[in-house]
Amino acid sequence: MPKIAVLTSGGDAPGMNAAVRAVVRRAISLGYGICGIRRGFSGLLGDQPFVEMEMGSVADIIHRGGTFLLTARAPDMFEQGCQDQAAARLKDEGIEGLVVIGGDGSFKGAMTLEQRGIKTACVPGTIDNDINGTDQTIGFDTAVNTILSAVNNLRDTATSHERIFLLEVMGRNNGFLALAAGLAAGAESILVPEIDYDIEDICARLLRGIERQKTHSIIVVAEGAGDIYDLNREICARLDTDSRVTVLGHIQRGGSPSAVDRLLGSRMGAMAVDLINEGKSGHFTALRGKDLEAVPLTASFTDPRPFPEDLYRLAMVLAR
Repeated sequence: MPKIAVLTSGGDAPGMNAAVRAVVRRAISLGYGICGIRRGFSGLLGDQPFVEMEMGSVADIIHRGGTFLLTARAPDMFEQGCQDQAAARLKDEGIEGLVVIGGDGSFKGAMTLEQRGIKTACVPGTIDNDINGTDQTIGFDTAVNTILSAVNNLRDTATSHERIFLLEVMGRNNGFLALAAGLAAGAESILVPEIDYDIEDICARLLRGIERQKTHSIIVVAEGAGDIYDLNREICARLDTDSRVTVLGHIQRGGSPSAVDRLLGSRMGAMAVDLINEGKSGHFTALRGKDLEAVPLTASFTDPRPFPEDLYRLAMVLAR
């Protein structure tokens, strides 16, 4: 019986379990043996045994956040010797194909194995939504809704005390999360790494709100846009007002996945197995409009995903 394996790598994202479930059950339906690799590439490079998977192995996980296979960062996979070691172990275990669920770093690791004769297919799983070539990644929708829930809670306190609240969200290198959540939440300002902000413009927006008797304001700040505490001090000094900082942190990664992420994870996981079955190695599953397409792995990390400046401009217009 031909055998394939699945692993989750890098940061966890809600919907990864749905993708693993789909990989396992689709593989079994096509007559493959299937095993799980715990702790991502780190587990592949270690001496932990692979986990033989059956239909029941992935029961009751579709609604759970995180990844039941566990995950880890594996900087060693950027070293040629470790890449050779990982490929050799897969071959020794009789693995013909590997499904990798993760972000662009995980895709790069998968690409090195594909170059060493391992059939690979990847599934974009990251809350950052920063994979070039796909409209959306697994985990993004849930993370946006987690931020929205936090904003809704903050508004109650902000309104009661007539305060400005600055909310830091994840996004060290990009502002996709901040933009989507800020636009959906009706934030007065959204700060992202891709666009330099003007403190005078931010304060002018806040003053316009105060002049029309607005009792509170919310500013969403991607972590890579600048130091939120410095920004808060500057706003307080310029406006002689009282504002507060909330850093959402890793809460954004967890939680039961939304219906969108469960559906996307299920579709992408099953398609990844189909790609291996069809001999279409070195590709990842991408959402283009309503359809899934196979996109070469190199497209995901050759160029960064373009930031939707038109959506950013819309958010700034609507925030006036």
